Amino acid sequence: MGVVLSNIIAIYRRELQSYFVSPLAYAIAGIFWFMAGLFLVMILLGPNGILVTVAAIDAQGQQLGVPVPPIDVPYEFIRGFLDSMGWLLLFTLPILSMGLYAEERKRGTLELLATSPITNWAVAVGKLLGVLTFFTTMVLPMLVFEAIAISGSNPPMAFSIPLLGHFGLILLAGAILSLGMFISSLTDSTILSAVLTFAVILLLLFIDLIAKIIPGPVGEALGYLSLLKHYNIFIQGIFDTSGLILFASYIFLGIFLTDQSIDALRFQRQ
Repeated sequence: MGVVLSNIIAIYRRELQSYFVSPLAYAIAGIFWFMAGLFLVMILLGPNGILVTVAAIDAQGQQLGVPVPPIDVPYEFIRGFLDSMGWLLLFTLPILSMGLYAEERKRGTLELLATSPITNWAVAVGKLLGVLTFFTTMVLPMLVFEAIAISGSNPPMAFSIPLLGHFGLILLAGAILSLGMFISSLTDSTILSAVLTFAVILLLLFIDLIAKIIPGPVGEALGYLSLLKHYNIFIQGIFDTSGLILFASYIFLGIFLTDQSIDALRFQRQ
């Protein structure tokens, strides 16, 4: 067990270091921060933003002399921002995951990994943890800006709501990256890997819409597989056990399929 753990840590460190020296990774992070910052400002201060909308509702209520029900502005801001962040992952994470194995295939080092004493599971887990850690460092600056935006709320916002929302964001990212890692192990083309990952994740995000067309237990089962449906529960500040199991299942599935893919490559080389 100790040997496996040390192998995972070694792969994890190598993978994480590769992101922090990659110009492409910094370009992805820069675009991510720009788009996330733009979403944050527009949701909070834009023409259709929360503050402008609430002010318009209050003014209309005063003009009509009708009492206006209270609106939880911090909650609506966090929920709206995390919802937009979920859609942003659809475009950024396939690019982050596309080179996890495709680059190894292109450089010819995947064969070395496949025939090394390190198990495929250890390699896959180390790679996944590395890219997920890099993504988490991309999210941290936005968490600071969110905290500043809601710091003046009165009464103070419950810390559990944004915490659960960001926990759901990391789970969603882990599921997408795990499936993207498997797709990356199938080809030496990073572009093809990114496109296929985008297509698969888009299907899993909208599968609940397909499920509504199919009646009966089959439709209910398909609806349960929706990533977006369970992510929306987390960003509402609700701890969803079924969502946790679903995201963990997607992560495990991606690692398992990657292991099988590398095993197939090892068999071909033999």
